[in-house]
Amino acid sequence: MTHGARPRVVLVDDDPLVRAGLRMMLGGPDGVDVVAEGEDGDQVLALVAAHRPDVVLMDIRMARTDGLAATRDLLAAHPEAKVLILTTFDADAYVMEALRAGARGFVLKDTPPDRLVAAVHEVAGGDHALSPSVAALLVRHVADDQRAGQRAGSARDRRAQQARARLTQLTERELEVARAVARGGANAQIARDLYMGVPTVKAHVSSILAKLRLANRVQIALLVHDAEELE
Repeated sequence: MTHGARPRVVLVDDDPLVRAGLRMMLGGPDGVDVVAEGEDGDQVLALVAAHRPDVVLMDIRMARTDGLAATRDLLAAHPEAKVLILTTFDADAYVMEALRAGARGFVLKDTPPDRLVAAVHEVAGGDHALSPSVAALLVRHVADDQRAGQRAGSARDRRAQQARARLTQLTERELEVARAVARGGANAQIARDLYMGVPTVKAHVSSILAKLRLANRVQIALLVHDAEELE
């Protein structure tokens, strides 16, 4: 997407009233262009092939193919695609799986219009839409894993050990940035908190992604939470 251009969005939701409302919210002067709509995840591949959007804004729950399966299928065929998940509440277990599958983040359907537009712009520009509420969800997810007891303990422990091993590739400063990303911090906030310039934060994030072979900041957050690296 060229600088200053309006992001092109494919909107996928099984409720036509929701799609109409979202189209209105997104279409303002500083908004985005909804270039196509779909009513189920099984239409996503064809819509992306036909319209080449900057962002796919997609509901997590649909009748035939849900947003999780559609995200996996889309990113397998088009790894460069950018998916922003829509959900009705922030504790949806499917959201965690969608983030692991490579979605750039998620927004609630009752998100204020200006924040929804900003999230789409962020994702279209190559950033993430990991709000503080998403970071809180990740914290709860890890806490739920910890409370699950011995039934899931061994799998959780293995995942934590693997995540910690991967994080040893980072410098101490990169690890501080990774933790800040996991808390939901945007670049400007991280720069203020860690007393560094925004370009330095961006450089650290790029280095973290490259060293750990991750696709986006959401995956950094998931790895940090898996390692239980947050104070």
